[in-house]
Amino acid sequence: MTEDIIEPDLPICDPHHHLWDFPAGRYLLPELLADLTSGHNIESTVFVECGALYRASGPEPMKFVGETEFVNGAAAMAASGRYGPVLACEAIVGRADLTQGAGVEALLEAHVRAGNGRFRGVRHAGAWDPSPDIRPGHTNPPQGLYGRPDFREGFSRLSRFGLSFEAWQYHPQLGEVTDLARVFPETLIVLNHVGGVLGIGPYAGRRDEVFATWREGIRELAKCPNVWIKLGGLGMASCGFGFHKRDPRPDSAELAEAWRPYLETCIETFGVRRGMFESNFPVDGVSCTYPVLWNALKRVASGCSAEEKALLFKGTARKFYRLD
Repeated sequence: MTEDIIEPDLPICDPHHHLWDFPAGRYLLPELLADLTSGHNIESTVFVECGALYRASGPEPMKFVGETEFVNGAAAMAASGRYGPVLACEAIVGRADLTQGAGVEALLEAHVRAGNGRFRGVRHAGAWDPSPDIRPGHTNPPQGLYGRPDFREGFSRLSRFGLSFEAWQYHPQLGEVTDLARVFPETLIVLNHVGGVLGIGPYAGRRDEVFATWREGIRELAKCPNVWIKLGGLGMASCGFGFHKRDPRPDSAELAEAWRPYLETCIETFGVRRGMFESNFPVDGVSCTYPVLWNALKRVASGCSAEEKALLFKGTARKFYRLD
């Protein structure tokens, strides 16, 4: 699917993408730059952990630092200017096992050193559902992770390092994030992928019911001023739209129509100063190409003012990750 680029000059900071080299596929700096330069005005990006290139040896928790070292190298390559003006991986979000409690401080210190000024936060995925049809998060979290005392002991250390937290869970778990945010109001939290809407397994064919439950959770969470939200991730197969099964894939108009209720609800509830559009690439690439995805997001934002677009597509992300 190829399309003309909508508003090609609109500056964008993509606050959520990955890099990896797995047996099933490779998405490294060349592949990322090919997407970033495919038509939209992407100026900078934020890398979010995905289990890529951990250290091969050493203590288990410290192996996670290998991913930060790898991404910092890619960021340095992009910052050299030899590959164009895009500041890819200008900020880095890494993995930490917060169930280490107070012991996680050594790992956080190592991440900060390895990031060379780029390390901004931690993601410890909590995505879990009782249905065998729903895969747990990529780090295989247990049920109720965000409420565990050992997790919260480790979580309490993030603010001491000036680090934010990326919450990745499914929509039935939104209450767990709300409770976490209320207990730790000093820690900035950003909700990944509009809260992890599920549309497969026991949630398939129940879109209206799921939407109502999700919306209630989003509205309650938005009452916490320390929580922000990433507007995207709806191209994942787990959302149940089935776009990944289509040939050809849908165009941006169809994607915008399907995603609009979720994205507009989040923008209305959190406001443009706590919402940021994201690509979640290459994961969302199962449903569309990078240019088509940003066209879809721009269609959703078509009714926004120029100031609101500037915040949703760039300003809010850069403020959250302290890039200005």
